[in-house]
Amino acid sequence: MQLYADIRHDARVDGLSIRELARKHGVHRRTVRQALAAAEPPPRKKPVRTAPRLDPYKPAIDEMLTYDLTAPRKQRRILARLCDEHGATDLSYSTVRDYVRVRRAQIDLEAGRRVEAMVPQDHAPGAEAEVDFGEVYVIIDGVKTKRHMFVYRLSHSGKAIHRVYPTGGQEAFVEGHIEAFHALGGIPTRHIRYDNLTSAVVQVIHGGNRLRDENERWVLFRSHYGFDAFYCQPGIDGAHEKGGVEGEVGWFRRNHLTPMPEVATLDELNDKIRAWEVDDNTRRITGHANTIGQDHHAELPHLAPLPADDFDPGLILHPRVDRSALITVRMVKYSVPAHLIGQRVRVSLRASCVVVFEGRTIVATHPRLGTRGVTRVELDHYLEVLRHKPGAFPGSTALAQARAAGAFTAAHDAFWAAARKTSGDVAGTQALIDVLLLHRSLPSEVVIAGITSALSVGAIIPDVVAVESRRHATHHTPTTLAATVRGGTVVNLPPRRPTDPHQVIAQLPEDTRPLPTVTAYDELLRRRQPNPAPDHHHTPTGTP
Repeated sequence: MQLYADIRHDARVDGLSIRELARKHGVHRRTVRQALAAAEPPPRKKPVRTAPRLDPYKPAIDEMLTYDLTAPRKQRRILARLCDEHGATDLSYSTVRDYVRVRRAQIDLEAGRRVEAMVPQDHAPGAEAEVDFGEVYVIIDGVKTKRHMFVYRLSHSGKAIHRVYPTGGQEAFVEGHIEAFHALGGIPTRHIRYDNLTSAVVQVIHGGNRLRDENERWVLFRSHYGFDAFYCQPGIDGAHEKGGVEGEVGWFRRNHLTPMPEVATLDELNDKIRAWEVDDNTRRITGHANTIGQDHHAELPHLAPLPADDFDPGLILHPRVDRSALITVRMVKYSVPAHLIGQRVRVSLRASCVVVFEGRTIVATHPRLGTRGVTRVELDHYLEVLRHKPGAFPGSTALAQARAAGAFTAAHDAFWAAARKTSGDVAGTQALIDVLLLHRSLPSEVVIAGITSALSVGAIIPDVVAVESRRHATHHTPTTLAATVRGGTVVNLPPRRPTDPHQVIAQLPEDTRPLPTVTAYDELLRRRQPNPAPDHHHTPTGTP
């Protein structure tokens, strides 16, 4: 462009001839004539690239592409067939790819096939949302584990909720919706877009456009919260119909879950995700004038309100309790209180936990385990049994899991050891179980403080632990048995017969209080006037 401008300038100002202009600018006279004829250079012609090695195989490729019009998408192999059927070992992948890309589109048009075209969409505030699941890998307690991430995204603002669950079943599907509705402050008024996932769709009714045979529990859930479902086309053809959440899954996984997060539990991971979602409020999506947080704040008044009562997201089951006080839920065993042995209980199987009911009362809650064949027990469920069978306590699975979880602390171990040394294995274990029963009515830290206070003065008695625990719970400050109470000192009463001849038995302090007296009551008797004795010889008036 600049060359043409210089040539036209010299011809106009200096009046140079075509020969002189060509010599001055070092170009052919034909170029000078073109510059004088038009200010804009003519477009350059792109050379036509040929593929002499491919030319003999083009008819065979066209035949394969015509045949592939009716073949499944994942069973179209061009280069491999050329090598196998025609011996085309000298062709490169890129050469065949470039030719197939052009010819496939041409053959599709010649066959009258529909060409997909995308139409940009505008989403009204509070009208639509999209839902999808994505697989993620996390390191839980040092083990690399595959988990399922539920993603719910409002189409207008792009505000999204992400939750990681051990399963991708209907329990996680429903629980994710409930948490998203509460976190985002309402429900879309038009519809929510979904794949044809089995948690919602039993069968796709072909030939009926968007008609689906839906899961009954899913229909009940939609009816409870009052929203409609929009199901995308089956397979890859429907992926673009909820492209917002499809992109959100990948973006969140790349930006927050890479490298793999290391956590102790899924609850810890979901707490981190909630913090990341708050940080994402300042992000601006391409094509949006405002941030995600600003658009979501403006969208809130347009969302439908939540119902007064929440929907129970758990799948209801009724397993029977076996002789080990265990129930089996999805090939995993969970413990329940021992008094339920032989009965059927109601279980709410949720995405992240298992809740066990006796009637309307919750009697057990366990985190949901994703590995089949494992067992999870709580020590508290077996205390009544162990009270009568103390010999089973040291080797019990419940004790081992309580130690691993940190529920059975060093303070409990110290009390157990001291109780066995003082009272023997059987009585000492029973004393420990009595202390463990205090956890049902008092916080754990309070009971541990009571144990510490009792051990500090050698009072290895459950009643003393109970008194000190309740005192600690009342005053919210650690106390010891040596504390002064009502002018006296609390001491450990000596047993009737010491079990250890070398044991130092605490002596009762001298009681300086005066002996009780009933003198005040005698004074009351002296002040009372005696009644006159009745006269049996007196005849009442009017009696003959």
